[in-house]
Amino acid sequence: MIQFSSHSGIYTLQTKLVIPISIDEAWEFFSSPKNLAKITPEHMGFKITSKITESMFPGQIISYRIGLLPGIKSNWVTEITHVSKPNFFVDEQRFGPYAMWHHEHHFEEHENGVLMTDRVSYKLPLGALGRLFHPLLIKPQLKKIFEYRTQVLIKKFKST
Repeated sequence: MIQFSSHSGIYTLQTKLVIPISIDEAWEFFSSPKNLAKITPEHMGFKITSKITESMFPGQIISYRIGLLPGIKSNWVTEITHVSKPNFFVDEQRFGPYAMWHHEHHFEEHENGVLMTDRVSYKLPLGALGRLFHPLLIKPQLKKIFEYRTQVLIKKFKST
């Protein structure tokens, strides 16, 4: 389930998915930057460009290169700003294509495994032009990315 909302020029995307694994398994998978490429559509050419560590920590900087549109690649730098193992972590864009990007990853025990909630708050650059592009380009692209992610996770964890 993907929901979009907006308020004062800030958009919010929220997804929820129950996956049949333990909260510790969920944390191990999602808190590792190495797994980002596995849940990002291949056509985006996601590649981490910074050195990464095994364990996530507040203040950790992760840089990567990603294709936003066909033929348009962007460098993106995020900082892990909050970590509360195994319940949530937050990454925020420090440099990249958005005027603001704040991504919360929440994990809760659920009778069928783990309820994973992603909440992304973002603001587009270019003012009115950015807002014009949101329904035409940005929202559909983000929807496809998170739908892809959901399908990959369902497939990966279906037999766990």
